[in-house]
Amino acid sequence: MRLIIAFVCALLLAGCASPDIEDYAAMEPELRLQDYFNGELEAWGMFQKRNGEVVRRFHVRMIGTWEGDTGTLDEYFTYADGSKERRVWTLVKQPDGTWRGTADDVEGEARGEVAGNAFHWRYTLRLKVDDTTWLVDFDDWMYLIDDKVMLNRAVMSKWGVELGQVTLSFIKP
Repeated sequence: MRLIIAFVCALLLAGCASPDIEDYAAMEPELRLQDYFNGELEAWGMFQKRNGEVVRRFHVRMIGTWEGDTGTLDEYFTYADGSKERRVWTLVKQPDGTWRGTADDVEGEARGEVAGNAFHWRYTLRLKVDDTTWLVDFDDWMYLIDDKVMLNRAVMSKWGVELGQVTLSFIKP
C-alpha cells in the first residue's frame, strides 16, 4: 500500500512540474529579443484570478531600443477602467546567453533564458493593492508565433500560492 501511495504522490508531483526552457530549443521561429522587441509594439492582455474570472483588461504600447546587448522596453499601460501605468525595463544579455532585467517596480533582478521560440523569466513585482504594496512572484513565458505575433502567459503567486494569470498578445506592426 505504501508503494502505491508513493507512486501516486510521485505522479502528482510530476504533473505539477513546469516545462524546461530547453524543451523549446528546436522550436521555430527562433526568438531574438533584440529583434522582436525593437521598435514599436502593441499588446492586449488580461488578468484572471485563479478561478478564471477576468478582473482586469489592458492595452500596452511599447517602444524597444537597443545598444548592443542592452535593451530598453518602455511600456505604457492603459486599463479598461481608464487608469494608466508606465514601466521601463532594462534588459541585459549576459555572457552565458541568459538575460537579466530591471524596472522600478521590480524587486531585485528578473532572470531569464531564451531557447528556440520561447523566453522564460522570473521576477518579483511590487504590486500596489489598495493602500499597501505586495511583493508578488511572476513565472513568465513568452512564445514567438511568427515575426509579428508573440503570446505571453505569466502565473502570479505569493508565498507559493497562485493568485492568478496574466495573458498577453503582442503584435508588431
